[in-house]
Amino acid sequence: MPIRVKICGVTRPCDAQSAAALGASAIGLVFVERSPRAVDIEQALSICRALPPLVGVVGLFMDPEADFVRTIGDRVPLNWLQFHGDEPATFCRSFNRPYIKALPMASPEKVDYDSWPDAGALLLDAHSAGAMGGSGSTFDWTGVKPPRQPWILAGGLNPDNISTAIEALEPSAIDVSSGVESAPGIKDDNLMTRLMKGIPHG
Repeated sequence: MPIRVKICGVTRPCDAQSAAALGASAIGLVFVERSPRAVDIEQALSICRALPPLVGVVGLFMDPEADFVRTIGDRVPLNWLQFHGDEPATFCRSFNRPYIKALPMASPEKVDYDSWPDAGALLLDAHSAGAMGGSGSTFDWTGVKPPRQPWILAGGLNPDNISTAIEALEPSAIDVSSGVESAPGIKDDNLMTRLMKGIPHG
């Protein structure tokens, strides 16, 4: 089965179009104000309008107020919600939308796969507890036992290490942000092309 690819932290319609043309299954929009990749509602809508049909849109949040998530969800056509903070499962599922829970693999003592039994997927990221993703750092792939439920590999993935990461953990999906950027939030077509060429598509 082909490995699914999400290009996260998209801030420009042209980058969303390039990611889709290269075969990305989804793009990620960051709704965390302190992130250099944050977008507002109008930016998000322009990016969504640029996408072809059947490319998913994931909205990323970190310890948000419930009303903020609902406001974004009412305005922006999100297929998935992705939570990067200390949100419990009761909060994540309260929006009646499929969700992804990011887990801080740099803080393994904080990781309990069973705490989110109804997550659509768990995202294994390289950030530490209380931090955001998109740092460009990896975690120790050799010491990880993947969850039984669907999961996504993230954290420092780039064209130079993607083959090694896939060989080590055999993920069914990957999430890439800083590894295909020329600057925070600015995706690089050449890096995205190289990344996609390094992923098995059989």
